[in-house]
Amino acid sequence: MGVDYYKILQVDKNAKDDDLKKAYRKLAMKWHPDKNPNNKKEAEAKFKQISEAYEVLSDSQKRAIYDQYGEEGLKGQVPPPDATGGPGGATFFQTGEGPNVFRFNPRNADDIFAEFFGFSSPFGGGGMGGGGMGGGGSGMRGTRFSSSMFGDDIFSSFGEGRPMSRGPRKAPPIERTLPCSLEELYKGTTKKMKISREIADASGKTLPVEEILTIDIKPGWKKGTKITFPEKGNEEPNAVAADLVFIIDEKPHSVFTRDGNDLVINQRISLAEALTGYTVHLTTLDGRKLTIPIDNVIHPNYEEVVPREGMPIPKEPSRRGNLRIKFNIKFPTRLTAEQKTGIKKLLAS
Repeated sequence: MGVDYYKILQVDKNAKDDDLKKAYRKLAMKWHPDKNPNNKKEAEAKFKQISEAYEVLSDSQKRAIYDQYGEEGLKGQVPPPDATGGPGGATFFQTGEGPNVFRFNPRNADDIFAEFFGFSSPFGGGGMGGGGMGGGGSGMRGTRFSSSMFGDDIFSSFGEGRPMSRGPRKAPPIERTLPCSLEELYKGTTKKMKISREIADASGKTLPVEEILTIDIKPGWKKGTKITFPEKGNEEPNAVAADLVFIIDEKPHSVFTRDGNDLVINQRISLAEALTGYTVHLTTLDGRKLTIPIDNVIHPNYEEVVPREGMPIPKEPSRRGNLRIKFNIKFPTRLTAEQKTGIKKLLAS
């Protein structure tokens, strides 16, 4: 595989974004050439490796290519993808340079450091521009900081540099509605969304790619729930790609309506049924048959509550809301004199 980026950053292969940031923060501060004036050449080499490792592993597409094809695949030619696409959902693309070439040229290490911390050197040096590793930075080169500030307090003092330098702007999130049936929200489901977007290579050139995003819908999710895929919008020079946000919407259902965690149904019954008893027969959202006998007199505002037959509660999947049955009583439009006499006699106390 060539260079082992995971080993360089001292993280395992399941490392999440936060793990990568912590590892980069610790190692970049340790091996910054301005902090190592007595072994600057070694520090520059290690610093460059750390920066390259962070750049690859913090980018989902570069990381997927690296995991499958190694450093050689990342920086040179990779085999054609199979019918299901490349690793991790990444799809390789024609560049005009030959079949399925993915060009990755590591960015300037000093630029990565400056973007991450908001300044190029917190140690009083002039950055690495004179050390053969290029320019970059955020206009704070030469700004001097006391060496006693090195360590954790530099982050608390400068908020990791963000208040002092805004860094690349981030595009506003792209929001898309994701319609779901009530059955899908009741049972949970997985949806796959195909997206097309532009990604930028190291030179700033943008190339079209297609990706398949997997969205896990959890049982009980409500309309308005947001699922965010960070930085899955188009990449542009000097900008952080927009987040892609899917917003759950609920399709109307022919039988049930939702009220929070409760499910509500309406039954139309006759006056005779309201007075003498009625049995509700229904099919639940997961296909079970329920039979609910009602022996009470059903008045116009009557509501039968069936416990734990509503929607799952997302944070406590073993719990459910209630099923509430409401009634629309059909009254006769007219009664004969005999019917009136008979009813009065029957209902007389």
